[in-house]
Amino acid sequence: MHLELLPLFAKQSLGVAVGVFIGAIIGLSVRAKRAGTKGLYKDSVYATAFLASMLAFAAMTLIRLITFKG
Repeated sequence: MHLELLPLFAKQSLGVAVGVFIGAIIGLSVRAKRAGTKGLYKDSVYATAFLASMLAFAAMTLIRLITFKG
């Protein structure tokens, strides 16, 4: 593993986090209108979307770090 490249991989993974956040906001907003916020993290659409985006960011950064060949 190349830990010195971690900032580069993190920067490359930001698009994934933003995309997941926007998609989760849209999807969870529709869900909240139909079924309420029960079951969401802290009963909040924004907190749940943020959590999902951070998990996607961490997963993508880790995948880039593990699969790097160079």
